[in-house]
Amino acid sequence: MNVKIDTKEKFIVITPIATHLTAIMTEELTNTMLAYLQKDIPHLILNMSLVSIVDEKSCEMIANIQQEFYENNCSFIICELQKAVEEIFDGLALLELLNVTPTESEAWDIIQMEEIERELLGDED
Repeated sequence: MNVKIDTKEKFIVITPIATHLTAIMTEELTNTMLAYLQKDIPHLILNMSLVSIVDEKSCEMIANIQQEFYENNCSFIICELQKAVEEIFDGLALLELLNVTPTESEAWDIIQMEEIERELLGDED
């Protein structure tokens, strides 16, 4: 699967270069994204701006990826969902479980806030 990967100081932005995201493509994407849990910059933004069609299995896989990131104390934000894709996530009752922002810039803000939160909670231990 073709993706654009943009490495920032505190996070990685992965943008699928496809209009239709299938389960097979999402499996490849999953392997790419989960590899970042083992890297120095584990926080990830999935920019879905180019994706206009997504199947249900892909939605479920993306929700599972987000859960795995948060279980590993890492951020995973989805941004720029097109309306049709958002409706599919919502119809599966997954949208409310995901950390979704309208813009990539807002996703950056969420990652910074989560990082501060992890630091503050870490100080309490």
